[in-house]
Amino acid sequence: MTMTLAQLLAPMSVEQFFAEHHDKSPLHLKGDAGKFAAVLSWRQINRLLDMTHAWSSHSLQMVLDGKPIPPEQYCIRATGRDANTQLMQPVSARVREWVAKGASIVMNDVDSLTPGLASVSSAIEGAGLGKAQANVYISWQSHKAFHAHYDTHEVWAVQVEGEKYWNIWEGRAEWPISHPVFRSQTQEQHEQAKGKLRAKILMKPGDLLYLPRGWYHDALAEAPASVHVAYGAHAPNGMDLMTILAERALYEVSFRQALPRQDGTSAARFALTQRAGQLGLRIAELCKDPKVMEVLERFVADYRFQRGGNDLMAWRGLAPPSVDTEDSSGDASTFRIVAGGAKPVRRGAEWVLKTPSGTLSLTPAEAEAAQWLLARPDITEAELQKAHPQAGAPALLAKLRDAALLVAT
Repeated sequence: MTMTLAQLLAPMSVEQFFAEHHDKSPLHLKGDAGKFAAVLSWRQINRLLDMTHAWSSHSLQMVLDGKPIPPEQYCIRATGRDANTQLMQPVSARVREWVAKGASIVMNDVDSLTPGLASVSSAIEGAGLGKAQANVYISWQSHKAFHAHYDTHEVWAVQVEGEKYWNIWEGRAEWPISHPVFRSQTQEQHEQAKGKLRAKILMKPGDLLYLPRGWYHDALAEAPASVHVAYGAHAPNGMDLMTILAERALYEVSFRQALPRQDGTSAARFALTQRAGQLGLRIAELCKDPKVMEVLERFVADYRFQRGGNDLMAWRGLAPPSVDTEDSSGDASTFRIVAGGAKPVRRGAEWVLKTPSGTLSLTPAEAEAAQWLLARPDITEAELQKAHPQAGAPALLAKLRDAALLVAT
């Protein structure tokens, strides 16, 4: 599964986004329920969580009403997959208890776990916006996971399930980075800096929210359950240039020489000031060095995560190279329901189903099956065939898919 920045931003053009919003102001784009249906579903969430040994108290966190739940309350100590290290591993029974109390679940660093999740990361990275790391936020009605805060990266949030209100505040930190200087701020400082409420946005399935780095926000689930995937775009910055210059300076004798000894005299202070000035001028010269610029240009151009690309059978010459298709994200017979409360109704002797494009005629067996499957978050052809064998699962699914009531995931 692939996606481009143009598809992510549709119906807004990429040119308009960069001219009016990128690193300037928040943006909320409404989309139809099927826009991000293939990114993530409840079925996929459960499958990922069932990969027990892939998770730790760092990669899977729980929060209740703004307070992190201590790992020992939903995890057990277990042996990790790497070098027999000990870690805290989530246990489904304990996670279930906290979910029953309204605790939110945060699944960290998931941008490469499924083709759907990776597609949005690739769209962001492919546009040169930096490394795109993704977290999944699962929350329940009226339970807030996080208070007002800013992030040290751009936020691209896609709503995949339920609804959530976002408060967008007027305050913005000036290009913060992931450093203790910014990470150590208290909630009281955040409350003072967030400013007045700028906008209250209701995110629905298919919606996209973009927030520039440092913009204050918080969110609260509106529907009984809400799932959004927040992609953090980490762009290269001036600190990265300083790292490159430090590597280059290793080959300069003047940077390896000892600084003037200080004995408290004005002459010693003058010598140190002079040396610092000389080194500063040399740094300015290095910034114009073609070799330094070549390294910097390559660093910025290649600043993205390396994910995917495996094709073992093709590498051995045992099969032709695989081709990415729209159905390559998983089981092609799995469908996500995007009907939004649609259900069959009887009109005389006939059964019909209201769709976005009109009405759909159904047989009695199809109507019974449609009512059953439209009440579910997703469905497979095998599940439908087993529950309603008389309905003709392949034909009914094709009919509902053509009517835009479900999409393949």
